[in-house]
Amino acid sequence: MLLPTERRKKILEKLEKDEFLKLKSLKDALQISMETLRRDIQQLVKDDLITKEYGGIRLKQSSNGESIIEQRLDLNINKKNTIALKAIAEISEGDCIFLDSGSTTLQIAKHLYKLKNLTIITNSIPVMLQALNQGHTIISIGGKVRQSEHSITSFDFLFNFDQLNIDKSFICCSGVSLHKGVTDYNLEEVETRRKILDISKHTYLTADSSKIDKIVTVKICDIATLDYFISDDHIETAKLNHFKDKVTVL
Repeated sequence: MLLPTERRKKILEKLEKDEFLKLKSLKDALQISMETLRRDIQQLVKDDLITKEYGGIRLKQSSNGESIIEQRLDLNINKKNTIALKAIAEISEGDCIFLDSGSTTLQIAKHLYKLKNLTIITNSIPVMLQALNQGHTIISIGGKVRQSEHSITSFDFLFNFDQLNIDKSFICCSGVSLHKGVTDYNLEEVETRRKILDISKHTYLTADSSKIDKIVTVKICDIATLDYFISDDHIETAKLNHFKDKVTVL
């Protein structure tokens, strides 16, 4: 039987994938009593991680519908670490890389100590702090700080993107769809990503399998415009083959 903390983590992981869960289906999936489930839900509400609605629950969201980064840091952590290890294998010593703001790229940053002499360009405050003492050169994009994401959205008059020579950029998103492309919630974040993609030699989308078939507010790009897609190993074979028709999947 799972410990309470393990059950609650599974609940959050399921919510990250399905957005809304009915209590009965969640009880059956976890094979626990409704009384136990209600205790878990009560704790998650107290921790300000979820909200209760009629007949079910969903992740607590910021005003624009986006779940804040603290809620996502521990979600699907094994999947994100799988992605991080694949990403690290793509980076060479001396590279200039861009790490986007997101919980997956933060996992990449945790492994950068294995490499030497990198230039790391980022708009993520957690990524900066993680890489700060790893011996690399860190360049922060100047602009407005977004509290919910601990990120910096660029202003052109504060940062000249045209002067950057990025070897490899690692981009995050909130949704990946074969037909609707790569999407995210915040227009300012999307604008930064588009600029980075335009000036990067090699572009990587990093998104775990819970993002597959999700479509949210703003389109970043078509999948086919990316060079590589790095995900975990939990994508259905048929769907994975469709992705491989559009982009190199790692």
